[in-house]
Amino acid sequence: MPNCKTVVPYRGTPEQEERLRQVIASHKGQPGATMPVLQAAQEIFGYLPEEVQVMVAEGLDIPLSEVYGVASFYAQFTLNPKGKYQISICLGTACYVKGAAAILSAVEQKLGIAPGAITADGKFSLDSCRCVGACGLAPVMMINNDVYGRLTPDQVGPILDMYK
Repeated sequence: MPNCKTVVPYRGTPEQEERLRQVIASHKGQPGATMPVLQAAQEIFGYLPEEVQVMVAEGLDIPLSEVYGVASFYAQFTLNPKGKYQISICLGTACYVKGAAAILSAVEQKLGIAPGAITADGKFSLDSCRCVGACGLAPVMMINNDVYGRLTPDQVGPILDMYK
């Protein structure tokens, strides 16, 4: 999972921070509290920026390195926000053999971002995955719940333009 710094500034609200403080208080002192607190934090904020990780570490009185270790190890957590349109390129065997790397490259060029990143306007985020279960449609790109299969790189631009 790429852990690059986000281009979107932290925009947590006092209400979100208060909700997180309540969650932390309800778990403080419990063994194994890091995981459920981070899960709740991600539900509250949508991702786990550094500022949220610091709040969790200080609130649970544990090292920031422990919080970051858990947040960066488990695939369920994201350190970067997701865009309004979440693009996922399948890089599973069938998709890869049929040209998924070229599809990923076309998306990167069109949006100017790499996997794990989000566009500056927050509209698109890009990730790769290992399989979406649509091997017969390889190569496959998903945008939110919309599936695009049997893609060629020249189809990427017009598809993304539909979401602008």
